[in-house]
Amino acid sequence: MTRKTANDFHPEVLKLFDQYVHGQLSRRGFLDRAARFAVGAATASSLLAALSPRFAEAQQISPGDKRIEAQFVEVPSPQGYGKLRGYLVKPAGAKGKLPGVLVVHENRGLNPHIEDIARRVALDNFIAFAPDALFPLGGYPGDEEKARELFATLDQNKTRQDFIAAYHYLKGLPDVSGKVGVTGFCYGGGISNFLATQLPDLAAAVPFYGAQPPVEDVPKIKAPLLLQYAGQDERINAGWPAYEAALKKSSVRYEAHIYPNVQHGFNNDTTPRYDEAAAKLAWGRTIAFFNSHLRT
Repeated sequence: MTRKTANDFHPEVLKLFDQYVHGQLSRRGFLDRAARFAVGAATASSLLAALSPRFAEAQQISPGDKRIEAQFVEVPSPQGYGKLRGYLVKPAGAKGKLPGVLVVHENRGLNPHIEDIARRVALDNFIAFAPDALFPLGGYPGDEEKARELFATLDQNKTRQDFIAAYHYLKGLPDVSGKVGVTGFCYGGGISNFLATQLPDLAAAVPFYGAQPPVEDVPKIKAPLLLQYAGQDERINAGWPAYEAALKKSSVRYEAHIYPNVQHGFNNDTTPRYDEAAAKLAWGRTIAFFNSHLRT
């Protein structure tokens, strides 16, 4: 079966799906509004199914790959929910200390795609740690719609403290060099921006299509930033001009890339919004950025 791309869907359907994914539209709301774009044998339900993640098909690195060592660990978080759980992945047989990279998921918790991202990071010779914000609610439930529903009930103040605790845990591991960066996607991109305002010793941040922090917090940023945006992402890009102005005003080191003609979520290879060329370019830049700032 030929894999569908964003070009196979009406632009309005993609906008509706983005609203659905981010809790601005219910499943019923998506189906009702998408119905007018269903043609031929397609139905609104089949459009939704076609846009939804296919984790197994997109997996690049098996959890049992002999090149990595992976485990789930629980970490105290006194200022957050009390305890967090995450996926810790290291290169197998690594000698000496390595930099760490915190990997922050989208608004569905630690799903198989983000676990796969953590394994990819580890194979580039970093120690990756991917926390699950849904752990206090039982963890990622194995269903994307249920995950979104659970996610909306989180106390974000506590959740943000959990990510700060995750950073300190990773930074303090005996086989971590002391230099830690963060990357995240959508919600995780927003968390990456947030952490940059909260952690003066953060070594680098690479947010993918993430919400920008309040401009009054930008002067707190000490880490260099690599900001990755999708050209067809009005919701997130609306905040970019003010953010860029604040970064310049505060002399924050940053580089930004807006990939033309791609959708929000273009790096997520489990859905049709994935754009292979943009994703490969953005990921190559991400690893090069971490190599530059975490290994010196």
